[in-house]
Amino acid sequence: QSVLKFASVNLADNKNIFLICTYGGRPVFKSIEQVIAYKHDTIVGRFSCKGFDTFGPFKMIGGVSKGHPDEKDIAA
Repeated sequence: QSVLKFASVNLADNKNIFLICTYGGRPVFKSIEQVIAYKHDTIVGRFSCKGFDTFGPFKMIGGVSKGHPDEKDIAA
């Protein structure tokens, strides 16, 4: 939520936007895309890859996707 609030307050109107994110399960851009649309910005590209995740039940097993992103992820 803090990223969405920051974007809704600080993102300039009518700009080109490139989205970058890491994820534990799957990439999810929908919430930030709604903020971008409200600001009348244009998404010019997206990059996402697996990243170390300790959210929710993953914390109990020490996390998932340890060591990511790595060089191979970034080169893809």
